[in-house]
Amino acid sequence: MLNLPLHHLHRPAAADTSAPWLLVLMHGVGSNADDLFGLADVVPPQFHVLSLQAPNVMGPQAFAWFMFSVNPDGSRHIDAAQEQHSRDLVAQTLAAASAQLGIPAERVIVGGFSQGGIMSLSLLLTQPQLLQGICVWHSRLLPEVLPQQVTADQLQGREVWLSHGTVDQVIPLGSAHAICRHLETLPVDLVYREYPCAHSIHPQELRDSMQWLAQRTAA
Repeated sequence: MLNLPLHHLHRPAAADTSAPWLLVLMHGVGSNADDLFGLADVVPPQFHVLSLQAPNVMGPQAFAWFMFSVNPDGSRHIDAAQEQHSRDLVAQTLAAASAQLGIPAERVIVGGFSQGGIMSLSLLLTQPQLLQGICVWHSRLLPEVLPQQVTADQLQGREVWLSHGTVDQVIPLGSAHAICRHLETLPVDLVYREYPCAHSIHPQELRDSMQWLAQRTAA
């Protein structure tokens, strides 16, 4: 059992893996660690899979990385203090898991859906030394995080999988395009895909992103 700051579920890498990787997953708002842990069966066996649970309680088995409100014009106002606290906890959890499993940062991928993807992207932009890449499904970029972004050279060589649904009714497709525009100004290796779905992971999207993960281990 790993001793980590955040509640989590853990699927170990295959026992015969000589150089295991670590995939850390974060759920969307109102969900819990069980949600994305359901993907563990399709994650390449070279990965330890950690599914984290957000610290802010919304209700029975419902958690959030940060609370937010939607303004009349469609823009969002987040609880920035909660987001910062959650991001700090995720960073501490990532560092502790890497140390306890003996996995260096260059074999660590952090991913998430919706608000969990927001956290993954924010972590990459502010603490890239903890990871090699991110896998982000149906998410958006927080403008509140941009003042904390590291210099471009510190992001050199990091890898990003980014995908979105063309009819996503919760986080509009334009949010993914905005992420792309920002990442294209940085020295990261970006793979971006769109799928004919709403605010859920399309079956082909899941297959393609798992293939992307497998390619990381092969490289």
